[in-house]
Amino acid sequence: MRTVEWANGQVRMIDQKALPWELTQVDLPTYQAVAHAIQDMTVRGAPAIGAAAAFGMALAARQSRASSVADLIADLREAALFIKAARPTAVNLAWGVDRLMAMVSQGSYPSADALRDALLAEAQHVADEDVEINRRMGANGAALIKDGDTILHHCNTGALATVDYGTALGVVRAAFEQGKKIHVLLDETRPRLQGARLSAWELEQLGVSYDIIPDTASGYYMQKGEVKIVLVGADRVTANGDFANKIGTYQVAVLAKENSIPFYTVAPTSTVDLALASGAEIPIEERSKDEVLTPYGQALVPPHFHARNPAFDVTPNRYLSGIITENGIVRPPFVEGLKRTVAGEKV
Repeated sequence: MRTVEWANGQVRMIDQKALPWELTQVDLPTYQAVAHAIQDMTVRGAPAIGAAAAFGMALAARQSRASSVADLIADLREAALFIKAARPTAVNLAWGVDRLMAMVSQGSYPSADALRDALLAEAQHVADEDVEINRRMGANGAALIKDGDTILHHCNTGALATVDYGTALGVVRAAFEQGKKIHVLLDETRPRLQGARLSAWELEQLGVSYDIIPDTASGYYMQKGEVKIVLVGADRVTANGDFANKIGTYQVAVLAKENSIPFYTVAPTSTVDLALASGAEIPIEERSKDEVLTPYGQALVPPHFHARNPAFDVTPNRYLSGIITENGIVRPPFVEGLKRTVAGEKV
């Protein structure tokens, strides 16, 4: 079962808000519904969002009643702006939209229906390519994992965060499939508990040994010497190797550095944004305070209490041991290596 796919003329995705209590899928008939699903985190994880955006554009083409190529392109431009506005931090969202819009601007199509077919075929290619890229990243990263290692992980980066297989948890999966005996400490990842809800559920399905820990306990286990390596994902990597990831990643990186523990982010080249010089330029999404005060409808404090809810933080490149991509592991200094890997070179 893929996280996001095309089915019966609609976009079908796993409802990640229902996990781990229920595994269910939702069918989305409009690109507006796809954008809303991205915004409310029915689907989340940078690669999964990119694929959802691509399918959303293919859906927009079919949703349009335009009979001419010119009119269809006008409708697609409107849909592109709407989908891109769903969430600001993960660069894969705009990447997925722009990849399909590049076909529109660069191609020549005899009819509106021909353009519709081409967009759907490209969206499907984006999804299939994601799975293959994830497997390559998993193999590259698994070389870093030793038999008997305990791995610390933040947020969720498994199959649910991608079309299938995973990024950082894809590395864990690849190491496990190689027969390595490993254990994973999962930060619960407040306030939406992606680690406790989603990562734990995925490792249960795979049979990988794990423990959920409070976000505040990661330093404790590092100090005790239990953690051998830290693996996290990324929602945007800038040209210098700074990266944005789920809130709490920065403090994990600082603790790993203090305790001399290797710290890696796992990200496909589609998550690398060479247009931004450093992490200071990454837009950080602020989500509703209700996610902090009343997570999943359960009130923790009186509703009038004040709260702030940044969804991401930025980890400076100096805390990184490397960036695991589908084209190899980029080591510091990152600028030239990232340019090469984005260009498709092996590193």
